[in-house]
Amino acid sequence: MAFKMMYILLVVLVVEINSKAGAILDAHYYDKTCPQAEDIINQAVRNATIYDPKVPARILRMFFHDCFIRGCDASVLLDSTPENKAEKDGPPNVSLAAFYVIDDAKTKLEQSCPKTVSCADTLAIAARDVVVLSGGPHWTVLKGRKDGRTSIANETLNLPAPSSNTSQLIQSFSQRSLSTKDLVALSGGHTLGFSHCSSFEARLRNFSATHDADPSFDPQFAADLKKKCPKPNSDRNAGEFLDSTSSVFDNDYYRRILVGKGVFVSDQSLFADYRTRWIVEAFARDQGLFFKEFADSMVRLGNVGVKESGEVRVNCRVVN
Repeated sequence: MAFKMMYILLVVLVVEINSKAGAILDAHYYDKTCPQAEDIINQAVRNATIYDPKVPARILRMFFHDCFIRGCDASVLLDSTPENKAEKDGPPNVSLAAFYVIDDAKTKLEQSCPKTVSCADTLAIAARDVVVLSGGPHWTVLKGRKDGRTSIANETLNLPAPSSNTSQLIQSFSQRSLSTKDLVALSGGHTLGFSHCSSFEARLRNFSATHDADPSFDPQFAADLKKKCPKPNSDRNAGEFLDSTSSVFDNDYYRRILVGKGVFVSDQSLFADYRTRWIVEAFARDQGLFFKEFADSMVRLGNVGVKESGEVRVNCRVVN
């Protein structure tokens, strides 16, 4: 009898802990209400990627920027109104693109399963699918997120900046219950990234009293970047890919950091800091390890700030 009571108490405790942790998401959330949801989203992502190879990088970045502000609630998808400037029009987000991909997926979801699949879940599934389409790992997306009703442009200033050092990044991730390993793994999403000159040109000229370019740069790489980003620069689209295999999800990003070819301060500082250097080296050596840790970290990222109550938007750009 005593053992039975102890078992019941343990079960209650585990359920209570899971509840407090916000463990409301479920891999099978739509199995009965919209079993075709993931197929619909995957097809929309595939179709868009055929016509625009930049879609994977853009969707992955969009998911990260969504989760880091108010949690994974699709607030980044809301349009500004005359009364409110929304997240997508905040300074770090004006370069976000490919919102039409989520719109397309959502339109088809509404035709198939009206008022059922949230925009937040649609974006989370799409982020997984673009990684897989690019040769990266697959993971099971937990579902059941609700859509938020608030989106404020100024809050995007809390996003980690390309100029952030590792201490600042660790603090930012920690505030969202993400570990140092999550930081390094999720930074690997830059394997699909591209940056305009404005995000790194401060490292190229007049960096310090003793160095023109950031000394952590490989000298030849810095010279090449100066040619791509001249002063003055009349090409608004000029910039650099964040690794040398920009359309393939792999561990080249980490291998480049090892040799001083991290484009952002936030990239290269991961190698300079003892807390993260060993993880960068491990991922550079072992792509399989990176894939596993990236998938695990994406699941944890997808749990940030999940809304237990809220709405399922019919149109991802406006509240119901």
